Amino acid sequence: MTELRIRAAAPADVDAVLGFWKVAAEGTSISDDRDGVERLVARDPEALILAERDGELVGTVIAGFDGWRCHLYRLAVHPERRRLGIGSALLAAAEERFVRLGGRRGDAMVLQRNETAHHAWRAAGYRSEEHWRRWVKPLSG
Repeated sequence: MTELRIRAAAPADVDAVLGFWKVAAEGTSISDDRDGVERLVARDPEALILAERDGELVGTVIAGFDGWRCHLYRLAVHPERRRLGIGSALLAAAEERFVRLGGRRGDAMVLQRNETAHHAWRAAGYRSEEHWRRWVKPLSG
């Protein structure tokens, strides 16, 4: 098997990322569209991290840092490529980015029903904080 390449997404990757998420990501987000991903890449060019093998997109993670907190979203690995260290490599790249930017703790958005993801996050050293709840309000539409 060839070497895994980890890199930041470029504007030209937007369509490939959106297509990849339809296959590999659990759930959908209000920002899972061309405008949302283009805005992310334009605002913070290092936040969307991709994993490629032989030129094929095999994993993603969004590592957003707002100067205060380190947020992880959209950790996704192609279903046929799971358990090969791709998710671990993506998280290592995200965590290195956070440390470089002065971050102190990473947090992840993980669907409650996604048991597979729970195991992966636990294996990576993350733990659930049941005393927190996410509150949301759509700002458009």
